Amino acid sequence: MRITVNNCECVDWREVAATLERVGMAHREPEAHKKAFEASHTTVFVHDAGRLVGFGRALSDGVYQAAVYDVAVLPEFQGKGVGKLIVEHLLERTAGCNVILYASPGKENFYRKLGFRLMKTGMAAFSKAQIMAQKGFTE
Repeated sequence: MRITVNNCECVDWREVAATLERVGMAHREPEAHKKAFEASHTTVFVHDAGRLVGFGRALSDGVYQAAVYDVAVLPEFQGKGVGKLIVEHLLERTAGCNVILYASPGKENFYRKLGFRLMKTGMAAFSKAQIMAQKGFTE
């Protein structure tokens, strides 16, 4: 597997959107993902034999705060260490920062194994609040 960090130049953004849709995560038009990833502090893309199989990104001030978003791995590559590799790279590039994470419901145990803990004070103001509540993201 080949890992690319902070290199959005060779990414097919249609694949990013399709992967997010396939794994049941929020997805938008490919150009929206391109803009979001390019504006991020750190991006990680994992390829297997030239195929994009997983990715993630972090926003950060580079000093003491960071947030992880859009960690996604194709279903056939889940359970093979790809997600762990992505998160470890993101954490390495945001070392020393408090890191919060936006995860899909049901993925808590995966992130718990990587050192994350549930927050008691986390809150969100989603643009599509009703949909996010139906999906189990909020009360």
